[in-house]
Amino acid sequence: MSGKEYKELTSQIDMLKKLILAGSKEVLSIDECATFTSLSVNHIYRLTSQRAIPFYKPMGGKIYFKKKEIENWLLQGRQATDSEIKSQATTYCITHK
Repeated sequence: MSGKEYKELTSQIDMLKKLILAGSKEVLSIDECATFTSLSVNHIYRLTSQRAIPFYKPMGGKIYFKKKEIENWLLQGRQATDSEIKSQATTYCITHK
């Protein structure tokens, strides 16, 4: 195994460790939130400064996130499927003749 392959494998193992740890916790640090959401730490900081993402900052210190709130935030703005839109259109046409 070459040095490059070894470094890549080690990097993948580290990422798996981070994902497993983030998956088992209810409260996430900013690094864990970035790993969990696949967003960069800088982007997470930008979202917190814009108050676009739910977060906690106890005593003005480090930033923390509730995993469930982050999951809900990620899932907001759901887009309807074509079949759902067609069904709604059919229902509307039938009830509004």
